[in-house]
Amino acid sequence: MCKKTFLFKMSVFGYIRVSTDKQDLEKQRHLLNEYSQQRKLLIDDMLQIEISSKKSLKERRIEELLNKVSKGDLLWVAELSRLGRNMLEVLNIIEALTEKGVKIEFVRQPELSTTASHGKLLLAVYSYFAEAERDFISMRTKQGLAVAKANGKKLGRPKGSKNKDGFKLDPYKDQILEYRKMGLSVRAIEKIINNQMPGDSKMSYNSYKNYIDRI
Repeated sequence: MCKKTFLFKMSVFGYIRVSTDKQDLEKQRHLLNEYSQQRKLLIDDMLQIEISSKKSLKERRIEELLNKVSKGDLLWVAELSRLGRNMLEVLNIIEALTEKGVKIEFVRQPELSTTASHGKLLLAVYSYFAEAERDFISMRTKQGLAVAKANGKKLGRPKGSKNKDGFKLDPYKDQILEYRKMGLSVRAIEKIINNQMPGDSKMSYNSYKNYIDRI
């Protein structure tokens, strides 16, 4: 009996983000194209955006990138800071890409690439710091909610909410909105809030995404 062999094509993606400097945009594009020649790999899709890091993940085409990539793909970025507005957001994006099986190479910072010889160790470090920072934010937010409650602010689901997922997540609405302002991914918010919920109340990623899209 002949065994079928399934081949998976690796796609190479480039991601470029600058604020307003067109010259820097050209520098990054040239850098990635030059790297492409050195690696003898063609860039299948180049996502580039000229926008402030203060804009949302969607506006910075990060959500588009996460939707396009799949297991085995390779992402090239000029440097770590191009991915996000702060270190936690960068770590969350790296984590989300890694969960999808995507390898990341930072052309100007090869020692930070997940394809490096110490890639597995680096991913463990990235994951550790992301989790530690999320725990810190969660603790700080809960303290803020406790202070707000002590000062008489009403917390909880709005009247008239009939959606089951909304019913469970409404008590965390202010917290979720704060996390979105900080630039946390849906996956990161899911992990933080689920850790605060009783074991039988944990919600799925899609439940969080749908809820966040509505609020």
